[in-house]
Amino acid sequence: MYFETFYNRYQLDDDILKKIGFNPYYLKVQSALNETLFIEGKEVIDLASNNYLGIANDSRIKKAAIKAINKYGVSLCATPIALGFSDLYNEASLRLSSFIGVESSIIYPSCYQANNGLFSVIASKDDVIIIDQYAHSSLVEGARAIGCKIRPFLHNNLNNLEKNLKYSGKYNQIIVVTESVFSTEGSIAPFKSIVELCKKYNALPVIDDSHGIGVLGKNGKGILEHEGLNNYDGVYTASLGKSLANFGGVIGGKKSLIDYLKYYSSHLVYSTALPPHILAGIIEALNIIGNEFDVLSKKMWDSRNKLRDALIKHGYQLTPSVAPIVSIITGTTEDTLLFAKTLFENKIISTPFVYPSVPKDKGVIRLIAGANLSENSLKKVISCFRLLKSG
Repeated sequence: MYFETFYNRYQLDDDILKKIGFNPYYLKVQSALNETLFIEGKEVIDLASNNYLGIANDSRIKKAAIKAINKYGVSLCATPIALGFSDLYNEASLRLSSFIGVESSIIYPSCYQANNGLFSVIASKDDVIIIDQYAHSSLVEGARAIGCKIRPFLHNNLNNLEKNLKYSGKYNQIIVVTESVFSTEGSIAPFKSIVELCKKYNALPVIDDSHGIGVLGKNGKGILEHEGLNNYDGVYTASLGKSLANFGGVIGGKKSLIDYLKYYSSHLVYSTALPPHILAGIIEALNIIGNEFDVLSKKMWDSRNKLRDALIKHGYQLTPSVAPIVSIITGTTEDTLLFAKTLFENKIISTPFVYPSVPKDKGVIRLIAGANLSENSLKKVISCFRLLKSG
């Protein structure tokens, strides 16, 4: 009887998915990330992945990964503290530190783990964490786990942030948390101004650059380059599974903090070490970005601008994105999921965001036109949206 009661608590409410006859989540991907891919047996144009620079299926990255597999195998079968990191780990972390513009860095199995594990090391119950109201759940949940005071500030609102900072002097430590690029709407944090406010009020800035690394900045180095922040004194995190076309997460900052995390961050200490072939892929991705970012970035932005301009022309309501993200405002959960279904039926895979990922009845369909999207595919996409609007 107890087990029946227990499991009855965990019945998925999927009535709305059954009603519309489509589930856009956890679809079966049957090919690599090219401009078109096979999902559930259907060839579709990829506007859903975070493959900004279009290098996820690059032959050079695959070759580097295969070479590492031949040397190291597919796993170290141990946590890094128990066995150690591969020598590729040291190379990858040094390359990332230099690329990002931080003194030192450490690589986690995922950025979710990095964000979740960071606050348990750097914060305590006597601190306050002031966090952008639209910050990613990995940051929010990591902060909540500490049990300290959490104060959300209005999205990208410097006046509201300063108001919160003024009333936080009684706490032992003040931590300000935000993202560089907010992935559902494409806004970019005014991070240089946020850092200046942190200096004014003796607060520690923490930035998640997951959608900025490999995208923002003259050389694709992310938010610190984009904002002209040299000798950054705060903490930096980012996913390596978006524009860098691999997986894992990085925390960057002062060497003393990074050395401390190696022994006191449970999310790293008790997780199996990142596979060597992934580290090889990260290194090769950095090589490609270093040599080809100008060309890749231009393709990415050209595709984004053509798609955005066409959607505006045909009457779609978009979020005010300044990043290479185009998000269509769709409203209710049902309307958002129905639109995603229609796009899939028209051979376009998109990302629908519904509550609780976004506020209730403020759903969006996010579209990312990566650098590998051909002119022909882009024309098909634009034609589809035009027909859907006119029909």
